[in-house]
Amino acid sequence: MAEMKLLLILSLLIAPLAQATDINYCTKRLYEVKVSKVDINPYPIVRGEPATFAIAATTDTPISGGKIEIAVSIFGIQIHRENLDLCTETSCPVSAGDFVVSHSQALPAFTPPGKYTLRMKLHDANGHELTCISFGFDIGLGSSVADS
Repeated sequence: MAEMKLLLILSLLIAPLAQATDINYCTKRLYEVKVSKVDINPYPIVRGEPATFAIAATTDTPISGGKIEIAVSIFGIQIHRENLDLCTETSCPVSAGDFVVSHSQALPAFTPPGKYTLRMKLHDANGHELTCISFGFDIGLGSSVADS
């Protein structure tokens, strides 16, 4: 019985380190790139510490390059926007089939805790929108050494 309690406690401590989150497409249209999963590690995100967003997707056609547009909002107000080169976030060219876009970033230590929404658009090298998703994530109360 004591071993079962210890296993339960350990699983509760380890589970929050990474989390898959629900994905919503921006529109009801059929996108060429289909996103199956977004993993966020650590979860919740800790202010001032690096966080990694790993987006698992599938494409039926190869992608030679492109860009990723990211917009972050809290309470519906956009607070951050950036454009990334697709080929710095995954290996290019992207072959038909499954691939992962992974982006790591440390949020400033002064970032307020709360519930955020990230919207991501993926465009090919010609500017054609391949997918558009949004998902929520939390930034926790934890702080970095820089806060003290």
